[in-house]
Amino acid sequence: MKVTAVVMAGGRGTRMTLIEEKPLLQVAGRPLIELVLEALRNAKKVDAVVVAVSSYTPKTARLLESLKVKTLKTPGKEYVSDLAYAVKALKIQTVLAIPADMPLITGEIIDEVVDHYAKCGKPALVVAVPLETKQKLAMSLNYAFDHNNKRVVPAGINILEGSRIDDGELEQEVYILDNSEVAININTVVELRTAEEQFALLKKTSAR
Repeated sequence: MKVTAVVMAGGRGTRMTLIEEKPLLQVAGRPLIELVLEALRNAKKVDAVVVAVSSYTPKTARLLESLKVKTLKTPGKEYVSDLAYAVKALKIQTVLAIPADMPLITGEIIDEVVDHYAKCGKPALVVAVPLETKQKLAMSLNYAFDHNNKRVVPAGINILEGSRIDDGELEQEVYILDNSEVAININTVVELRTAEEQFALLKKTSAR
């Protein structure tokens, strides 16, 4: 199974009400997109990485070009259609989709998710976080759903067979991870501050 990670970095980021492109917002002095790319580089189960950009993120595209990171310009319509565009344009076999606004994600977690997908036997996998964990971190609760009598929220990480990108609703595995590394993504200024705090806390904990 060859896994290609597609980092979604072409959105408008309208909820941030900031002038800066969202992938370039900084946590611990580094752009969000760089932190996500570092995690993917550290992942042993990811074979290739491409960043999906659009006309809404030209500065992000220029940064990635300077870093010699492969990019693909998508139409910038919305997340799902841009992901489908990338999968078809690049003829991706197995795609791991991840947003550019998950600064705490690690290579170890990504490998864990890929391993679970390989074992589950289903064509698609969605990573979700318990709603209570999102609430504790003051994260947005968009798209919450019930799974095994538990309310969960999609984390933004998905894996699926590229050849079935147009098949509509696929049978999917729901993989629940209960940690801040997966629970935190950035959609508001408050969430950006929370990410800073949690990033510092995790660094402090790992240094002990």
